[in-house]
Amino acid sequence: MADPLTELLQEKEFILGDGAMGTNLFDLGLANGEPGELWNLNKPPLIAQIYQGFVDAGSEIILTNTFGANKFRFMLHSDPAQVQDVNIAAARIAREVADASDRNIIVAGSMGPTGEMLEPYGERPAIEVEEAFYEQAMALKQGGVDIIWIETMFFEDEIDAAAKAVERAGLAYVQTMTFDTNGCTMMGLKPQNAPQLKRERKWNSIAFGANCGVGPSQLVDTILGISENSDPGDVIVAKANCGIPQMGTDMKIAYDGTPEIMADYACMARDAGARIIGGCCGTKPEHIAAMRQALDTRPRGERPGHEQIAKILGGVTKTSNAEVAQTRKRTGARHRGKPAQS
Repeated sequence: MADPLTELLQEKEFILGDGAMGTNLFDLGLANGEPGELWNLNKPPLIAQIYQGFVDAGSEIILTNTFGANKFRFMLHSDPAQVQDVNIAAARIAREVADASDRNIIVAGSMGPTGEMLEPYGERPAIEVEEAFYEQAMALKQGGVDIIWIETMFFEDEIDAAAKAVERAGLAYVQTMTFDTNGCTMMGLKPQNAPQLKRERKWNSIAFGANCGVGPSQLVDTILGISENSDPGDVIVAKANCGIPQMGTDMKIAYDGTPEIMADYACMARDAGARIIGGCCGTKPEHIAAMRQALDTRPRGERPGHEQIAKILGGVTKTSNAEVAQTRKRTGARHRGKPAQS
């Protein structure tokens, strides 16, 4: 029996994902540096409100508020013993929202990086990271997720550990990496080489792609690279940040992407080869609603070129490792779960 996402992909040409968790948590009062995953236990109605906002906007996949809900992240700011309860709660809240909809909504258990560097680059054995992911995956499974969504990965060995853990848990999964350092991951992997890595590591994911990055234009450019070397029938995922982060006069971070820009991005990502399309940092329900309308009403176009991407979405921004690290430090970026949320 196929998993629910595979079944939905058999029915639809493309699927609309959701947007940012952290951005919307901040809008609801999350303090900078506060672990938003604990709201699954402390403020479940607000988490349900975020899930519902994306469903109402047209999302067909909602990711659980569990990006950083693994043992190693919780060792930094919370009690690691809470990992199971936090993941189960997040999944159950999402399950209730999905089941109440008159549409088929996929609940995907979000699993982000642990923040650990694996041997030989760091001191953490791969098996320890795999066990942390396994603990999280099993809790999400108990909570009722349909699939696991391994996201914002930049280190090949860590995404490998996550995939092994999820396969042990008996769940289908999606994988996305982030290519935000001069068009590569922070470990130097180019988008066009990512499909070969997937084949070499024998990752049996339903879909593979990119999320976060440096704005919509860079993400579409990344999808072009991934699709160049993907196998026929591969399902590609695109989840771009809603523009570029800007520091406001109130010292709060806001993303400069408008609903119109995100609508253009969604169609260009589709035309570049993506079948699952959503938003990452800064993306709110109003952006998803604009993407829904655009994807449903605009005809498929030709595969976009770099000049077209630059003309419609802006030039592709190139950043160095140092710039990426500084931006994450300044914004507290955690996409859906680093020390502070997107």
